Amino acid sequence: MGLTVAPFSAWFFAWFSLAPLWVLVIRSTQRKNSSSPASSAPPAPLLLPIAWGIGYHGIALSWISGIHPMTWMGVPWLASLAIALFCWVFITLWGAALVASWATGMRVISRSIQNGFIRVLIGTALWCGLEALWSAGPLWWSSLSYTQSPYNIVILHLGQLSGYSAVTAAIVAVNGLIAEALINRQDAEDAKKISSASLASWRFVYLSTAAALFITLHLIGFDLYTRPLTQPPEAALKVGIVQGNVPNEIKLYPEGFRRAIQGYTTGYLKLVNKGVDAVLTPEGALPFFQDEIMRSSLVAAVREKGVVAWIGGFYKQGSSYTNSLFTISSEGEIKSRYGKAKMVPIGEYVPFESILGNLISRLSPLDEHQVPGSPNQVFDTSFGRAIVGICYESAFSGQFRRQAAAGGQFILSPSNDAHYSAAMPAQHHAQDIMRAIETDRWAVRATNTGYSAFVNPHGKTLWISGHNTYEVHAETIYRRQTQTLYVRWGDWLTPLLLVLGGLAWCLMIRYARV
Repeated sequence: MGLTVAPFSAWFFAWFSLAPLWVLVIRSTQRKNSSSPASSAPPAPLLLPIAWGIGYHGIALSWISGIHPMTWMGVPWLASLAIALFCWVFITLWGAALVASWATGMRVISRSIQNGFIRVLIGTALWCGLEALWSAGPLWWSSLSYTQSPYNIVILHLGQLSGYSAVTAAIVAVNGLIAEALINRQDAEDAKKISSASLASWRFVYLSTAAALFITLHLIGFDLYTRPLTQPPEAALKVGIVQGNVPNEIKLYPEGFRRAIQGYTTGYLKLVNKGVDAVLTPEGALPFFQDEIMRSSLVAAVREKGVVAWIGGFYKQGSSYTNSLFTISSEGEIKSRYGKAKMVPIGEYVPFESILGNLISRLSPLDEHQVPGSPNQVFDTSFGRAIVGICYESAFSGQFRRQAAAGGQFILSPSNDAHYSAAMPAQHHAQDIMRAIETDRWAVRATNTGYSAFVNPHGKTLWISGHNTYEVHAETIYRRQTQTLYVRWGDWLTPLLLVLGGLAWCLMIRYARV
């Protein structure tokens, strides 16, 4: 499963990589319940799922080690290495905890339920419920759904129905049916009274159901994917992006300030000459507070040329600041501001800071205290309301759904992504593709070092930048006011699966007692 995401992107592995764990979890429970003296002792209940979770999340998130070295921030080399390893181990184990929780639940229900189809229903509901729980917290990235982005765009269109949970449910259900075919085979081989014809029949039922489900869900996704996009000329908006390519190692020093101001001002002027309506810069493009941003040559160019700019910077209020995106109007004034609501744990704030503040040095580049923006913000621009997700927020689909429901007509995704390997921005781009499909919106992604991109509502990448390059590019996007089922109703599938799974479990238990 770890090979399904960038840099390997073997997305097709996701459709059977969970099945072996499913088999091992169920079989270990059955061996434990067996009264046969020949039955072997089951392995430690959590060993297998933790190993699977470490394999998936550890490989998928290995790019986090790229935060080392942080000597440019004044962190000693050995301390930087320790912090990088701690972050990698912690987020890996946090993901493994989800898998262990799922396996624990499956062991519990398997003691009372022998019907494979009921197990698939409950197992799918349980996984989706745990992903919803984990995504409600501050640390989230590796849903099973993003294993399909950006290459299996057809199945990603299920996200228009119920968000990423619809894709996750599809993957888990297909894996579960394959696993139940293997479990049934083993059960039949263990019970000599079962005929070979019965064995083949049940294996065929599970495998054919898995194939039918896989094909049907892809056909539904294909139907959504092939629906034409309405693109009226009056909804057109020509947007330019500047990828400044200012390495983090110099970003907060005089050389970095000079390169940022020069690069973004020059890029803005080039885009104005191309006739753009607005220019988007990355997260923290100008790493200053708002007063200094307003005195910069970039804002001076906006006043002169009269073309709107969305500038990443910092908003200071008292002793605190917020990582923000500013709309600089054609008059050169701040028209609106969006503050990053989902901050990176450890990187932008210390969880339980009152307890850990003396034990962990804050890694923020500024001395002031960073705080999150309001969770209910809207971002009004000169071209209508926009949806904004700053960097890490791309993993939280609810942020985008809420803004789309509030009238957001297009997506702006300013990010940094610097000093990681190319795998990280590739995965980040994959997240933005999912958000564009779920909300049925055009997305503009501007990053510091790559990959910047333009994505249409069907998840097609119209243009993508290089990595660690300075680039200037413009594309025409279209403002949209459609509302997908997911935007209107949110993730309705997960609670439905949990209710159905719970009812099925209760009925099976009651039936067994009769």
